[in-house]
Amino acid sequence: MSKYNHSYLLLVSLVSAMGGLLFGYDWVVIGGAKPFYEVFFHIVDSPAMQGWVMASAILGCLVGVMISGGLSDKYGRKPLMTCAAFIFIIAAVCTGAANDIGGFIVFRILGGIGIGIASNLSPMYIAEVSPGNSRGRFVSINQLTIVLGILSAQIANWLIADPVLPGEDILASWNGQHGWRWMFWVQAIPASLFFVSVFFIPESPRWLAMQQQYGKASNILRRIGGISHAEKEIAAIKGVSVKEKANRRILLQGKMPGILLIGVVVAVFQQWCGINVIFNYAQEIFVAAGYGISDTLFNIVVTGVTNVIFTFVGMYLVDKLGRRALLLFGAAGLACIYALLGGCYYFRITGIAVLLLVVMAIACYAMTLAPIVWVVISEIFPNKIRGMAMAVATFSLWTACFVLTYTFPLLNAGLGAYGTFWLYGIVCILGFAFIAKKLPETKGKSLEEIEKELTE
Repeated sequence: MSKYNHSYLLLVSLVSAMGGLLFGYDWVVIGGAKPFYEVFFHIVDSPAMQGWVMASAILGCLVGVMISGGLSDKYGRKPLMTCAAFIFIIAAVCTGAANDIGGFIVFRILGGIGIGIASNLSPMYIAEVSPGNSRGRFVSINQLTIVLGILSAQIANWLIADPVLPGEDILASWNGQHGWRWMFWVQAIPASLFFVSVFFIPESPRWLAMQQQYGKASNILRRIGGISHAEKEIAAIKGVSVKEKANRRILLQGKMPGILLIGVVVAVFQQWCGINVIFNYAQEIFVAAGYGISDTLFNIVVTGVTNVIFTFVGMYLVDKLGRRALLLFGAAGLACIYALLGGCYYFRITGIAVLLLVVMAIACYAMTLAPIVWVVISEIFPNKIRGMAMAVATFSLWTACFVLTYTFPLLNAGLGAYGTFWLYGIVCILGFAFIAKKLPETKGKSLEEIEKELTE
């Protein structure tokens, strides 16, 4: 590993992964602004409108994913990341400046488009510049920046908002008129940094090689790993490109549907394992467990810090234990934790036991499914159609996220908290069985080696 220029790889990966940081920030910031913009826009008594405002960003995500795959295969990864950065800037400024609910929703959708593009392009770009023996660690940087973005949004919301006094008129307060706007405006700072930084990183060498721009691709690969690394990678890319030219509809031919199925199922499983319910509905979960508002806010911070710490653990283990082993551990671990968590709700056990189980679930997810799924879907698809195929997997992930978010209140009302977590436990068991049967190990292999293994 010493022959690789890891400082250069780290720099390039961090710049690309800023898309993940903005993804995390934009995704969570609305939660802190929610109590104030709802009063400002007079939608406190309109649950339908409240739900539409919260879900509108997911609609934008789906649009962003749909347009990013084909465009990145045609025009390159770098132009699309630049576009995402610009979208984040516009969305941050204009969402905070909105004076009517219609404009607010339009710019939330625009921000969602940026999330969709970044969630698809950032991990894929990092996978394409990283050597096989450390690719998992570098791709996991994107997940680390996502959780750091989430935590930074929580901290920014807490620092910006003034304490709400009992009986205070929120609409007439600084929070109601200005505070929620600054929560969105802060995002323009990292978004602007991302926009400028993207100009200083190279285009994906694999995309350049697939466009027959071998000289440019070789120069980038030499900077990453020297002459021998560049020659080996270019030769490998040429070796698979001939097959792809003869089979441009590979997405729907041969073994590609089976590979696509693996990507889609693991992407959907990352959401349907149920952990994001804990992030989206943390207040409801902790209140049901007997915690008051102040304790609930503290518990949410605890879960955020846990998420960051165990993401580092996952980054350390991904290239040591492998993708398949960590995904199996995560599925089995969550199934066991959900069985106990459901039992707590069923037998009305409240307090610290629920908090510990929630923290354990987040820790398990953060070191397994959260980062590893992004690694897997960024590396299992053939070079020529990686952008399009990964867009399908990412689209499936965001659709699953919408379904999960939408159905939790319905499941919670129909099955109770215990039944809902037991249902998620069953999903984890099914996910374990699929991964054990279908997912090959990709640790330490080049993208071209993975491609040959899966397509031959």
